[in-house]
Amino acid sequence: MRTEILPDPGTVAIRAAERIAQVAVEAVTVRGRCALAFSGGTTPWRAFRALAGEDVPWDRVHLFQADERVAPSGDPERNFSHLKEALIDRVAIPAANIHPMPVEEEDLDEGARRYEAILRRIAGTPPVLDLVQLGLGEDGHTASLFPGDAALQAVDADVAVSGLRQGLRRMTLTFPAIDRARCILWLVTGSGKTATLERLRAGDRSIPAGRVRSDRAVLLADIAARGTL
Repeated sequence: MRTEILPDPGTVAIRAAERIAQVAVEAVTVRGRCALAFSGGTTPWRAFRALAGEDVPWDRVHLFQADERVAPSGDPERNFSHLKEALIDRVAIPAANIHPMPVEEEDLDEGARRYEAILRRIAGTPPVLDLVQLGLGEDGHTASLFPGDAALQAVDADVAVSGLRQGLRRMTLTFPAIDRARCILWLVTGSGKTATLERLRAGDRSIPAGRVRSDRAVLLADIAARGTL
């Protein structure tokens, strides 16, 4: 895993935006399109705002979600609500290129299968995303792959539905979908993540984040998250 330690969350966000823009331009140049999947979180939202100011060929970019809470449209708990405010409303991306997870469906499992179909249509069979942006929870979760959840065991699906977590179910990309990505971009900030970040960097497979492949990964962390490492 290639690691960059930066002074603060703002600098992490700016560097992330630069990296995402670079991946997008390269993907469009080589393959004619780019498929990105984003997670939520305070630092990613800052990164998305910075990304809106980058030179990106948005007409060739497709935006997916790495995970989403099962909540109504516009709910502040929804990652998509923040993605829309921070990025989508600020750039000239076609509506057809925006792919929110269908968490408002009555049948969530059927919604997950439909999302897989969209991934295949845009990113191939099996789908290969150009970049998946991930965060790291203090409990070691990433996307909505939580310790002990059945979604961790999904090996023949690219999208799964989790059990209840803090009162909400979630939809998430699975390890196979994440691991196929050409680039995995970790954004980790804050002193509360120090111990878990050490486990991630050590490849500790006892936490979900430690099971994500590292050879295609770039880690952007701030000094507070690094601690004394």
